[in-house]
Amino acid sequence: MGRALIIVLDSVGCGGAADAGAYGDEGADTLGHIARSCAEGKGDRAGLRAGPLRLPALDALCLGLAMRASTGLSPPGFACAPAEGQWGYGVETSKGKDTSSGHWEIAGAPVDFAWGYFPETIPAFPEALTAALIAQAGLPGILANRHASGTAIIAELGEEHVRTLKPICYTSVDSVFQIAAHEKAFGLERLYAVCRVARRLCDPLAIGRVIARPFVGRSAADFRRTAHRKDFSVPPPPGNLLERASSAGREVVSIGKIGDIFAHRFTGREVKGGSNAENIELTLAALRETADGGLVFVNLVDFDSEYGHRRDVAGYAACLEAFDARLPGIAASMRADDFCVLTADHGADPTWRGTDHTREHVPILAFGGGARPGPIGARATFADIGATVARRLGLPPTPRGESWLA
Repeated sequence: MGRALIIVLDSVGCGGAADAGAYGDEGADTLGHIARSCAEGKGDRAGLRAGPLRLPALDALCLGLAMRASTGLSPPGFACAPAEGQWGYGVETSKGKDTSSGHWEIAGAPVDFAWGYFPETIPAFPEALTAALIAQAGLPGILANRHASGTAIIAELGEEHVRTLKPICYTSVDSVFQIAAHEKAFGLERLYAVCRVARRLCDPLAIGRVIARPFVGRSAADFRRTAHRKDFSVPPPPGNLLERASSAGREVVSIGKIGDIFAHRFTGREVKGGSNAENIELTLAALRETADGGLVFVNLVDFDSEYGHRRDVAGYAACLEAFDARLPGIAASMRADDFCVLTADHGADPTWRGTDHTREHVPILAFGGGARPGPIGARATFADIGATVARRLGLPPTPRGESWLA
């Protein structure tokens, strides 16, 4: 039977979504635009990287062919050679372009409702929500109350926060309520407690995630966010892949943000590193330890949080190349009958306007036991991934999706 490994390259979309125009994203193409920017010298940065995008391990799995199938364009720097694995792309059917809905759909349970969002006004939050949060969490008030970049708002208001102990509350175009606070001055556990209050208050508004954003430092010059981020998500739809595996008594290992995204339901053993590199090390450890029939579900968030939202082409390209360099080691750590799927949850085109996610197809690359090399075509929903993994592990079918395995 072997084990199954799903690695979500957070935000590594491959363009082409037919409904992108409804989200203001027509023409967005995370991977394609990075490849073209690098080919044109726009992805160079002294001391970081230079030249065309180089992803030999992903290219060998036919990432280039998946990109071309999605957009009809041949990406520069990719050989598009015969496949060593299975390749195709997935179409999102869930509404929005949120992290939670993308992952839930990957796990075989798409979102059929519309998320709530906060307007780009000042203040952004309803007065009743703000008043209830202050009263129920015992706060002296809040700061920000608007759309903002997480790093910028900490630099702007971090010193006032430390002085007043008013948490920094902000949002974005995603369905999120984010709360930043200093780990030492405010307290990490207190921050989590405030987020639990906010989670309860945001439920009637259909807000997808309340996110604790702890930071450390002595002044705006050296404030930095820590790895103790914690997401308080609404529960995922029932019957998803994690629930199927846990209910069957299989070992489940959730790496990175997976536990947060799935509201810690059926997520098994949760481990979280502070970077892609640390989460890859945790993945290698899981492959050494996980029993036959187990599921390892990984999120690698740096693509999105460090480079996509910040519209950093060179940083994103370097992050892709760093993952590509680790991919052979991941493959070597798999047993002969293990099955691996590489995919994404949405796009975050670093060449695009704004700082939001972008509505895109996602690549699907599969290899290992049971993966006969060749195309799997356009998958009508990300849920085909969950359905395929469930079939590979001999689990009951997920609520949605069709397996591409015979």
